[in-house]
Amino acid sequence: MGESKIHISGRLALSLILGGGKGTRLYPLTKDRSKPAVPFGGNYRLIDIPISNCINSGINRIFVMTQFNSASLNRHITQTYKFDIFHNGFVDILATEQTMDNAQSGFSQGTADAVRRALKHLNPFREAKSAPYVLILSGDQLYRMDFRKFLEHHIENKADISIGILPVPDEDVSRFGILNVNEKCKILDFIEKPKNEDAIKNWKISKCFVDKACKGKSYFGSMGIYIFNIDVLYDLLLTHPEMLDFGKEIIPYAIKNGYSCYGYIHDGYWEDIGTIKSFHSANIELTKENPEFDLYSTGAPFFSHPRFLPPARIVKSDIKSCLISDGVFIENASIKNSVIGVRSYIRKNVVIENSIIMGADYYEHNSGNAIPMGIGENTIIKNAIIDKNCRIGKNVKIVNEAGVLNKEEANYSIVDGIIVVTKNSVIPDGTII
Repeated sequence: MGESKIHISGRLALSLILGGGKGTRLYPLTKDRSKPAVPFGGNYRLIDIPISNCINSGINRIFVMTQFNSASLNRHITQTYKFDIFHNGFVDILATEQTMDNAQSGFSQGTADAVRRALKHLNPFREAKSAPYVLILSGDQLYRMDFRKFLEHHIENKADISIGILPVPDEDVSRFGILNVNEKCKILDFIEKPKNEDAIKNWKISKCFVDKACKGKSYFGSMGIYIFNIDVLYDLLLTHPEMLDFGKEIIPYAIKNGYSCYGYIHDGYWEDIGTIKSFHSANIELTKENPEFDLYSTGAPFFSHPRFLPPARIVKSDIKSCLISDGVFIENASIKNSVIGVRSYIRKNVVIENSIIMGADYYEHNSGNAIPMGIGENTIIKNAIIDKNCRIGKNVKIVNEAGVLNKEEANYSIVDGIIVVTKNSVIPDGTII
């Protein structure tokens, strides 16, 4: 967004990371966990992405808002993000709770409703004027961003609200909130997930942005990332308790009622990994020789729970274009274009292609189980996701030869043609899926 004119500190902002709802689009990976707790890239969980972006941006006062299936997410956060006693930063969990004010209201009903319930936890920072800005993030997106530049853009434009935006192709407009902006990126209008292009046909990206960010895409879409002046956030949420969602209600209302709203263009990689298909694709993309999104960045690393595991041990195996995590044992196997998660045990003559093996939460020693944890001998796995702690027997074929698009069974599902073996499942010897 041009040369920096002022130096902005991340200490000016608080961050609220939304843990999401039931995660139905990412089911069955969300059967026993929330979306942000889903393992990603072998070593990480989805929540590590926004938290790491905050830490790398100098924003170290972070609230993570949880609701559904939050136990594993809570455990991961408390075990991972610990600042020392001389540090004023924190990563705190705000679980949905009943209070005297909302004793009968149950779970939050939308993004704005969730943040509204958290306002009382922001009061000390607002009263002390120690955090004039609030950064609101999603817990299930993959990207790398320096939020200081975003915050700088917000302050330079004297904005009340800023929205992270990116160019989106015509076929994806129904997935996004679509914005109409002027040449200074001030937002003139906004529609959440338009059903067709008729309402936005005059909103195509201006020529002044095309060379910089458009890359052949026609519209600007919202990333679901917001910066609010804290007083503006309080005003909108408390004055309009009937408004439950930022994209559907709060943002359109603010634009039409005189609030100064600006877009901040993100021209790097970004992906909403809220579906099985996009989750699988984003993981497999990481295995390419030159992936669009690269986990390897010394300047802005991603953090996760330190496990103190031994190095991966690979014996007489053919490994091509893969990510292999810590504590893995692979013996005489052929693995291509796949992500192999922590503590995975892959036995002799196994073939794995285009798949995600999430690994295990613990090592198993002399358990006496007929089918041990890991992938059994002579098994073939293609275009699949094997969730944690699964026991896959010998001579199993997980390949979807029939080309089934969608199906649900007790221990596996097929979603958009991708086989997902659910957490802790047992697949007997000789099974064909």
